[in-house]
Amino acid sequence: MKKTMVSMIKPAAMALALMTGVSMTTAEPLKIAYSDWPGWVAWDIAQEKGFFEKQGVEVELLWFEYVASMDAFAAGKADAVCVANGDSMVLNATGARNVMILVNDYSNGNDKIVAKSGITDVKGLKGKKIGVEIGFLSHELLMKALQDNGMTEKDVELINMPTHQAAQVLASGDVDAIVAWQPHSGMALKASEGSTAVYTTADAPGIIYDTLAVAPGSLLKRKDDWQKVAAAWYDVIDYMSDPANEEEMLKILSARVGLSPAEYQPFLSGTRMLSKDEVLTVLEMGEGFDTLYGSCTVVNDFFVANKVYEEPVKVKRCIDPSFTKNIK
Repeated sequence: MKKTMVSMIKPAAMALALMTGVSMTTAEPLKIAYSDWPGWVAWDIAQEKGFFEKQGVEVELLWFEYVASMDAFAAGKADAVCVANGDSMVLNATGARNVMILVNDYSNGNDKIVAKSGITDVKGLKGKKIGVEIGFLSHELLMKALQDNGMTEKDVELINMPTHQAAQVLASGDVDAIVAWQPHSGMALKASEGSTAVYTTADAPGIIYDTLAVAPGSLLKRKDDWQKVAAAWYDVIDYMSDPANEEEMLKILSARVGLSPAEYQPFLSGTRMLSKDEVLTVLEMGEGFDTLYGSCTVVNDFFVANKVYEEPVKVKRCIDPSFTKNIK
């Protein structure tokens, strides 16, 4: 009798699914590629605290070095990637179309130009070798620092360097300074006795916004699920803003990058995590570094001028503020 009932139920269920257009297969997890920036390591909190499950969406977090995360996204191995806004522009310009749906934070000092002992300011970099990942936002930060001090790229010698090698490159003596973000900038300061941070993103707030960028095809097919991801992210923000959670939060974040909670804590002070209301302001149309649109426009112009890519990207197509606006 059981077999008969099951055999009757299955065809009926299949027929109902066909009539209603409801899929009988479970949706694949949304794949997010992320790397070791504090505002992105925070996605581990969503996983550890069950915020994805709370919002009813399945997410697979894929851990990479930063450039490798962008490569994975460009190759279609991830539905989304955690990138700085300027690198979203580069991906769009080079064929890996993406739309920024969340602003996690802006760098408020974690991105640093670290100079060896004896160099105490940006002007001291004249004629020196600087290790930097050319064509990325670290490169733009360096150019801004030089510009603020009446210098240009012609006044220094750039050495192309993967950011995750910053500490050993500076310690080797092959360069006089490096440009990197945390934890690599902090590691460089520790590895080279007497080194100094001569310029940071705290000197140019808004030059680097950190975002979640999603492939347009995935947005089109699974917009409701990405809205749930956005809701989970603001659960993370609420969690991080509660002082009662600080000890647990630091354990989660530091474990991902192999540091102690005490070692990791300073990284958060250089990362300005943004509340929903702050993000809504950042997502307004505007010029300069106060808004994502303005910052992306400045970065876009910088990359075209420096021949990172030839044609400017249409900035408005790369930002969708609706996911934050829809959060209740």
